[in-house]
Amino acid sequence: MLYRLLRPALFQLDPERAHALSLAALKLLPAGAPPAPGPVAITVAGLAFPNPLGMAAGYDKDGEVPDALLGLGFGFAEIGSLTPLPQAGNPRPRLFRLAEDRAVINRMGFNNGGAEAALARIAARAGRGGIVGINIGANKDSADRITDYAAMTRLMAPYASYLAVNISSPNTPGLRALQDEGALAELLGAVNEARAEICGAGGPPVFLKVAPDLLPADIDAIARLAAEHRLGALIVSNTTITRPPLRSAHGGEAGGLSGAPLGALALQRLRDFRQATGGAISLVGVGGIASADDAWARIRAGASLVQLYSAMAFEGPGIARRIVRGLERLMRRDGFSSIEAAVGSA
Repeated sequence: MLYRLLRPALFQLDPERAHALSLAALKLLPAGAPPAPGPVAITVAGLAFPNPLGMAAGYDKDGEVPDALLGLGFGFAEIGSLTPLPQAGNPRPRLFRLAEDRAVINRMGFNNGGAEAALARIAARAGRGGIVGINIGANKDSADRITDYAAMTRLMAPYASYLAVNISSPNTPGLRALQDEGALAELLGAVNEARAEICGAGGPPVFLKVAPDLLPADIDAIARLAAEHRLGALIVSNTTITRPPLRSAHGGEAGGLSGAPLGALALQRLRDFRQATGGAISLVGVGGIASADDAWARIRAGASLVQLYSAMAFEGPGIARRIVRGLERLMRRDGFSSIEAAVGSA
């Protein structure tokens, strides 16, 4: 209720300024405990998630408020994308709120303070509990992006609940080329080798975040490589460069589209990857999720976990608890004893 009163004033602000204010507000909250495991708890890639709803990467780029996000009721938080060196990202304006479409277009460009600055914050929270994934990327001007991902793996593996390899942002030129079969095989081999160097036979599971703008042959190749390299999960999907009909004046801005208009495409991609993997690899459903019904549809289509980000700008910080409560209700309504039993049931 309070957020609905504040939202008109926040929407008068530049979206990037409003985002910074939301982070500042979360920093003021007392440290909350991660949610306790409940009826919708699920184990994925060896990790016990208290509920299947997470905050997607992009909100907390520098790892400043993961514990505050967990305190809001998210079952896990994914920080980043982080790159080896700090980078300013693309010129402003680079974030656009499409209020009429309940959507966002961003061309941020992996803006972050770099790995070393984030590492100090991440290390300081060690022992607090909760599942915090670290989303890693490469610097825009890197001469060898695969080396960047390997370096980030060595730095972050000791502190991450899981590592999310982001090769699907549309805002770093050439990055999506790493989804090509040969490049992806080399990348995943380098990441797994770097993790083994630091963690031995253990270490955090590796998740791979893919784009929704893939051809069927790409999907098959990624599914095959995910199995060969024993990935913990595929995150389906990042933002899209396609443009469905949009009402907002900002609809023609360059960058990745997220929010409600991405929902149908992201859901279809999830179904495609469920079919391509045969259910052998866990999937994380992302894109256009704003309600328990949205999250439930992804779970029934094959997602073991779901994430959101853009929807919190429209629905406020209470969205996590509302969706988790809704998932409990929907699970009981449809006669399932657990979320795991519902995964892929549609």
